Amino acid sequence: MARRTTPAGRAAGSRSFERAIADLVGGYKQRELWLSLGWQDIKQRYRRSVIGPFWITIATGVQALAMGVLYSALFGFSLTEFLPYVTVGLIIWNLINAGILEGADVFIANEGLIKQLPSALSVHVYRLVWRQMLLLGHNMVIYVVVAAVFGTWRHLTWASLSAIPALLLLMLNILWVAFVFGILATRYRDIAPILGSLTLLLFVLTPIMWSTEVLEQRGGEAADRARIAELNPLFHYLAIIRDPLLGAHQDLYHWYIVIAITIIGWAIALFALVKCRARVPYWV
Repeated sequence: MARRTTPAGRAAGSRSFERAIADLVGGYKQRELWLSLGWQDIKQRYRRSVIGPFWITIATGVQALAMGVLYSALFGFSLTEFLPYVTVGLIIWNLINAGILEGADVFIANEGLIKQLPSALSVHVYRLVWRQMLLLGHNMVIYVVVAAVFGTWRHLTWASLSAIPALLLLMLNILWVAFVFGILATRYRDIAPILGSLTLLLFVLTPIMWSTEVLEQRGGEAADRARIAELNPLFHYLAIIRDPLLGAHQDLYHWYIVIAITIIGWAIALFALVKCRARVPYWV
């Protein structure tokens, strides 16, 4: 016999969806809480430090300088063009990497607050994204310095402002990634170390220290390998932010792919919230 959905079952499903949406809205309304907690995370992490979170800025700057000088010498690239390319790539990659890894740990790390503080589950995800925005602001100082020193600012146009909605779109994606991987990693604790290994692989496969344009210019098999790189979704996220910041030409198809992934990702996140939101406090 075919299984029928009873009115009570449909109502329960509707209520679950409404509660998931209410959690997202309610968490945003508690912005004073997660804004304060996110700022406190930064202060606590660098407590008693003289320059505070600018240690991250220095570390990122040194890493970008070392990689830019090394790979420009190995591959014969112009340091004036390659160092800004690597710098912006590392800044955006650090944001993406933190969104994935810290997103998977977002509910586990806040076990005490989830069990004791009567707040929406989304508060902890908003807190994570806010903290990453603050760190991104510190790292963007490196971009300003590099753009000024190497003359990247000369290539900037009004089209470069598209980096702002691109960053907002990336933050929107970090939200759904944190919800999906956060719920999965809370239920299955093997997810976090798997993601740690996966992000290391993605770092190599994403054009941060190498360029698809160089491969395309070589033609033949090298050009075919450049097309394979486009199968990596992180490449498109990187392109919609890095290209305008460097004043480079930007293809619209990167935006289409990112928007499509965003829609699919949020559909998965809403499904996960509907099914598992109430179980997270028990899993942590």
